[in-house]
Amino acid sequence: MRTLALKTLILLTCLSLLAPAQAADDTLYEQHASVMIPMRDGIELSTDFYFPKGYKGKMPLILVRTVYNKRQVFGWNPAWVELIGQGYALAIQDIRGRYESGGSYKLGIGRREDGIDTLDWITRQAWSNGKVATAGCSYQGESQVVLAATNHPALVTAVPMWPGSGFYAPGRAWQAWSGGVFELGQTAGWFAGSGSKVYTQPPEGVDRGEYFREHGGKIEMTPPVDFARYLKELQTLPTIDVLQRAGVPPTDFETWRRSAPDGDYYRSLDLVQRDDEFSIPALFMDSWYDYGATETLEMFAQFSANGRTEAARKHQYLVIGPGTHCSFSGATENTIVGERPVGDARFPYHQLQIDWYNYWMKGEDNGVLDRDRIHYFQMGDNEWRSTNQWPPEGVVPQKWYFSSNEGGNSRNGDGRLLDEAGKKADDDRFTYDPGNPVPSLGGHTCCTGTDTEAGGYDQSEIELRDDVLVYTSEPLTEDLEMVGRINAKLYVSSSAKDTDFTVKLVDVHPDGTAYNIQEGALRMRYRNSLRDSELMTPGEIYPADIDLHTTANTFKVGHRIRVEISSSNYPRLERNLNTGGNNYDETTYIKADNRLLLGGQKASYIALPIKTR
Repeated sequence: MRTLALKTLILLTCLSLLAPAQAADDTLYEQHASVMIPMRDGIELSTDFYFPKGYKGKMPLILVRTVYNKRQVFGWNPAWVELIGQGYALAIQDIRGRYESGGSYKLGIGRREDGIDTLDWITRQAWSNGKVATAGCSYQGESQVVLAATNHPALVTAVPMWPGSGFYAPGRAWQAWSGGVFELGQTAGWFAGSGSKVYTQPPEGVDRGEYFREHGGKIEMTPPVDFARYLKELQTLPTIDVLQRAGVPPTDFETWRRSAPDGDYYRSLDLVQRDDEFSIPALFMDSWYDYGATETLEMFAQFSANGRTEAARKHQYLVIGPGTHCSFSGATENTIVGERPVGDARFPYHQLQIDWYNYWMKGEDNGVLDRDRIHYFQMGDNEWRSTNQWPPEGVVPQKWYFSSNEGGNSRNGDGRLLDEAGKKADDDRFTYDPGNPVPSLGGHTCCTGTDTEAGGYDQSEIELRDDVLVYTSEPLTEDLEMVGRINAKLYVSSSAKDTDFTVKLVDVHPDGTAYNIQEGALRMRYRNSLRDSELMTPGEIYPADIDLHTTANTFKVGHRIRVEISSSNYPRLERNLNTGGNNYDETTYIKADNRLLLGGQKASYIALPIKTR
C-alpha cells in the first residue's frame, strides 16, 4: 500500500539527509545568506534571511531555529514563501554548534539565552517592526515552545508543529523513554543521523560569514554516516557503544542512555517545565501516530493555564491529525498511515497558518478564531471533530479485563477481553527471550531509518508468537468511540529481578486485519519511581501501571478490540536483558518466565476513555 507522501520527508528531516529544498518562486523574495548574529558570549549563529523582493520599510518577521541545516529547510513549508510575498521577513537559523553556527553543540542546553539574544538583535534592525513569530516542525517546534517560555516582549505568536519533545514530563524527556524503557530506535536513530558534534569550520583567521556565503552548500558539513551499518550494529550488544561501532561522529547519545529516565541530567535540560508561564497565543499541531501527541496536549493546556496575558489564556488552539511525525501536508482524500487507510484526512493546514499569522501579526480580521479551540481526527469514523475541552465532554474510563481458559498465548489461544473481571483467580504465562524479542512494526515513533517505523500496520503475524499474550473481545454490536488517554493495570510476576511488560491496543477488522492503535511499556525496576530503580523479588506479584498515551479511535460495529501483552517491542524499545544490571553496557542475558494475573482480587485490565455522549 502507498504510505503518506510526507513519510519520506519525515525520515530525511530526522536523519539530516534532506534532499535539495523544494523549489520556490524566487521572484517573490531575496535572500541574505549566512548573516552572523552575535550571542552574549561572543559566539555567532548563522542565519539566512528572506525578504520580499525589493523590500522597503519595516516588517514583521517569522523565525525558524533548526538543527537540520538552515540551507535545506526553507522550501519545506510552502506557507513561508507565501507569507514573504505578503510582506513578512523570514529568518532560518542554525542553532549553536550546528552546521554554520559557532560554538559547541549540546542537545537541550542554553536555548533560551540564544533565543533571547537572537530576538534582541532582530528587533534592533532597521527593517524590523518589532514583531516576531516563530515556525517549524519537530525540533523546530520544540525550539518554539522553549523560546515562548522566555516571554520575550518581541514574541507575538507561535505555530509549534509536532513540538512534544520540547516538554518535560517526568521520565519522558524528549520522548526518549516510555515507562522507564529506553526508546532505542528513535533516539539512537536520531543521534546517528542528526546528533553529530563535528562540523566543518572556516580556516583560522577567515570571517565566518564570508566563508559560508562563498562555500555554503558546496562542502561536506559533517562526516558522512553509513546508516545501513548503524542499523546492522543496532541488532548487537551492548547498547551504549552502538554508534561508536557504526563509526558515527561523537554525539550525546551515551550520556542520554546512561542517565536515569527522570534523573538530574534530564531535569537539567532546557525544556518547557510545568511551572513555565507564557504570554503568547499559539497554534499547536500534531498527529496520533506521532511520539509526542500526549505531551503536545499537555503543553496546549499549560499555555492556557499558565498564561500571563488574556491572549495566552484564551487563544491556544490545537489540530491533531491521524498521521505520523510532521505529516501535516501528506493527507489526501484516501489517506493511508503506515498501511492503515483512514479515509479523507485533508485539513486546511496551509490556509490556517496564513490566517493565524496575519491575524496576530497584522491584525487582519479573517475569522481565524471563529472555531472551536481543538480540532482532532477521529480514526475509525475517519472524520474531523472539534471541541473546546480535552478530553471532550462525556469521556469516562471503561475497564476491559483479560481472561482465558487454556491460555492467551498467541491469537491461536483463547484469550478474551471482557467488560467485567472473572471471579476466579488465574494467570497466563510466557517466556521472554532477549535473544528473540518481539519485533517492532509501526507505532508511534520517528527517525529510526526503517520503512515501517510509524503508523498502523497489520499485527497478525506478530500475534502468532507464543510470547505474546493476545486478548480479543467479541465483535462489537455498537460503535465504541474512544478519545483520550489509555491506561493499563497489570498484576505481574517474573523469574527475573527485572524485566519489561509491553501493552499494545489493536483494532481488529472483520476480515481479521489487526491495526495497532496505541502502545506503552514499563520497566519493572521503575514501577515505583522513574528516578530511582528498585529490582523485583523473583516470583513476587507486583502491580504494573502502564501508560498507553493518548489517541482517538472508534471501534466500529463488527470490529473487535484486542490487547497484546508481552515483554519486548524491538528495536523501537531497548530489550531488557533481565539481569538486573545496567542493561546498556551488558552483552549477556537470561530468559524470564513472566506471569500475568487474571480474575479475582488482582484482575489485570485496560481502561479505555470512552465517549458516552
